[in-house]
Amino acid sequence: MNESSVFYEVRAESLTRRGEEVCGDQVKVWRAPDETIAALSDGLGSGIKANILARLTTEIIVTMLRHRAPLQEVVETVVGTLPVCRERGLAYATFAVARVRHADGRFEIASFDSPPAVWLRQRGARRLEIRRETVCGKLLERSEGVLERGDFLGLMSDGLLHASPDAIMDPTWGWEAVAACLETAVRTGRTSAEALVQAVTRETRRRYGGNVGDDATFVGVLARQPRRLVLLTGPPADPSRDAVCVERLLGFEGRRVVCGGATANLVAEHTGEIVRTDESTRRENLPPIGDLPDVDLVTEGILTLARTLELLRACGGDIRRLPVDRNGAVLVARELLQADSILFLAGESVNPHYQNPQLPRSVSIRRSLVTQLAEILERSGRGVTVEWI
Repeated sequence: MNESSVFYEVRAESLTRRGEEVCGDQVKVWRAPDETIAALSDGLGSGIKANILARLTTEIIVTMLRHRAPLQEVVETVVGTLPVCRERGLAYATFAVARVRHADGRFEIASFDSPPAVWLRQRGARRLEIRRETVCGKLLERSEGVLERGDFLGLMSDGLLHASPDAIMDPTWGWEAVAACLETAVRTGRTSAEALVQAVTRETRRRYGGNVGDDATFVGVLARQPRRLVLLTGPPADPSRDAVCVERLLGFEGRRVVCGGATANLVAEHTGEIVRTDESTRRENLPPIGDLPDVDLVTEGILTLARTLELLRACGGDIRRLPVDRNGAVLVARELLQADSILFLAGESVNPHYQNPQLPRSVSIRRSLVTQLAEILERSGRGVTVEWI
């Protein structure tokens, strides 16, 4: 296993305690080329104070771990930074953090006063073996293992286990019930990270009777096949490279998107095909999408990319907030947000319809759009590479 064959997707969902405007649990995720870190913190109590302290805890943990600080030093910093409740003698925030090494899938979990993690393998939930040690007078629990493709790792705050029994007074909601909920979700075909996390939080809400009595958060890490995308937009500045660029597009292992009429015609000419348009997708100020064999999506260029950028800004990286419409910009935005890694092949041939050919390439509209798209996608956690051709 290696980073090219497995992607470690992280999803989290929180339920906020009734009567509170903000959740006292916080999650922070950091992804690097070689590892993924997911930290969950539960602030003592609820409301804004718990929210701030939990946020501070996750920031400390992730920032120090990403800079390779030893775990003991991280715990010492958290314990030394957060205050202790005078009445209960407890730290104002608890935490659980998982680190996954991309090269081989090896993971390590460290937690302080948090429920045990759930490890799902081959549709069966397992408890991890726990090692306990004392750091700064606090009991730290550590576990480790290897995530293989299809495995799922779940972290939770204790509010998840405090859900009130349902109408038939079933007293069994706890770690075992969370594990059983995940097993049921997998058996019924819900195998995405988002679907598994939502299965647990929906059941938690149901157990609370819709009246959530404590902040509850579930974080899932799913090892799955990576989703890759290449987007070719604009012919190369040097026409002698046309064939090479088209071959790179068609040889790409993943989703293939072409944005630009001239670009689509370039691909069609190379393959001996004809670009066919779907007039039902035409919208005001947005040309219709096209169709080409071996290409998953074909759209117009500048107008579509500009609208795509607007959509990505408006939805904040959440694909569920995209408009429900089958037009070029929505379809491009959906392709980008569904991808884990994105390669932009951006041609620097100048289109005189959009730009004065006398202007330098550095001020081209296409270059500006691709640069802004790459920036917003990177901020939302995607791996992005831009090649100017």
